[in-house]
Amino acid sequence: MDAATYVGTQRRKFLSRERVVKWAPLLVLIVLVLLFPLFEWLEDARAGDDHVYLLDSRFFSIRNAARIFISAAPALMVAIGVTFIIIMGSIDLSMEGTVSVCAVVFAFAFIAWGGTLLSWAWLALPVAVLVGAFMGFVNGLVHIKLKIPSFMASLAMGFVGTGLALLLTGGDRIRVEDPIFRSLLTERWFNFPVMCYVAFVFLLIAWFIQSRTTLGRNFYAVGGGEELAHASGLNVERVRLMGFTLAGAFFAVGALLAVGRIGIAETATGNNFMFVSITAVVVGGTALWGGIGGVWNTLVGVLIVNVINNGMVVIGLPGWVQDGTLGLLVIAAVVLSTDRKSVSFVK
Repeated sequence: MDAATYVGTQRRKFLSRERVVKWAPLLVLIVLVLLFPLFEWLEDARAGDDHVYLLDSRFFSIRNAARIFISAAPALMVAIGVTFIIIMGSIDLSMEGTVSVCAVVFAFAFIAWGGTLLSWAWLALPVAVLVGAFMGFVNGLVHIKLKIPSFMASLAMGFVGTGLALLLTGGDRIRVEDPIFRSLLTERWFNFPVMCYVAFVFLLIAWFIQSRTTLGRNFYAVGGGEELAHASGLNVERVRLMGFTLAGAFFAVGALLAVGRIGIAETATGNNFMFVSITAVVVGGTALWGGIGGVWNTLVGVLIVNVINNGMVVIGLPGWVQDGTLGLLVIAAVVLSTDRKSVSFVK
């Protein structure tokens, strides 16, 4: 093999499809972080301000970074729950109803048991997580025992959850005004709210479950091939049921952070989580057919979504441009991650 052929072969290996798919989300995030300050600088320069530097960009400020992480924290928890389901090759669309129910149950219990974390009201935190896990468990039962496709079963459960939240609240808002609980947002460590650190701790827990437990490895086994998993003696139904239950628990954590962020629980607390979480998981590089991806991919995806939303607000672009950009990113992510030679029909 001559030198030119060897160099060409190494270049093809370096730019292989697998490598591109693996690193593309992170590269997209880096490009976005650099691109929005550039747009802002160009806009200021066109307005006649010749003394603006890229590093002075509003986008690069600590305050703006905190805004991005505050917005990302609840969405990350919900997206992590979705990640476990998608790794198994299923889909969960119940997050909006589950988040709303968990938020409302938490708020009612919190107020009824004292209204402050210094009283028995702290029990409302695990109760909310248990409610989320229970809804995920029921979601999994409906999917598995009734043989209903996961997207349809979970969508129905999402509607049930939204209706239940509306029944409990009567359309009203429940305010959670305990200063200690609200310190999730108001208390800052190194310029970032406590809720950002809480989200990171749960991210580490999710990573541990995914990579260091038998359950996490079983998720990948089921997503990699259900028939093969069955043949190896794995109880696929039990793994799926545990996956949906775990996802519901993470949806509940997202609900708690959402209430901590705005201090209000209502039927609309879960609104928009479906779009954001599914988009983040797909854009982050987790394959829709299962077996590929993980929670770190989801972190990158959530940051991409929130950086786009934040950056376009900073440079003054309308909301429809944000949604259109995210839609194009989802299409690009699916195209990149799909082996068109091995997929004869895309559902």
